[in-house]
Amino acid sequence: MSVRDKPSTQDQRLADVFGAPVDELYTQAVGPKAAPALTRALELRSFLALAEEQVARIRDRVHATTAPDRDMSTLSSDTLRMDAHWMEAAISARNGYLSALDNLLHAMPPHPRPTPAVRTARQTPSTSPQPPAPSHAGEGPAPARRS
Repeated sequence: MSVRDKPSTQDQRLADVFGAPVDELYTQAVGPKAAPALTRALELRSFLALAEEQVARIRDRVHATTAPDRDMSTLSSDTLRMDAHWMEAAISARNGYLSALDNLLHAMPPHPRPTPAVRTARQTPSTSPQPPAPSHAGEGPAPARRS
């Protein structure tokens, strides 16, 4: 499986920031007009996806090794200690990629979002007479004159 097909915990965030799903972002990144920030973000995303896959593999291996229905005589403290070291390395790598991606995305200007079209009411000439303007501020409409 290609790294671009592996999920990461930051896929939705990247889609929100760059305005397209991750698979489309990879397509955009190979184009001649690809933004350097997009290319860097996808490189970090690829490393992150691999690190997260490693964390999940180690977690699953430890769960399988320590499953309640597993024979306790197969438990090995050396193996669990090695898994703990692997897990520490994988989590450290994941945290590093998350931090680098976060720094990159915070340094970017906001992605321009299309602005919704604003409908304005057209003013049409009124056939009814307008009330007279107030003669002094705060007095309300001028009284009607009697002839």
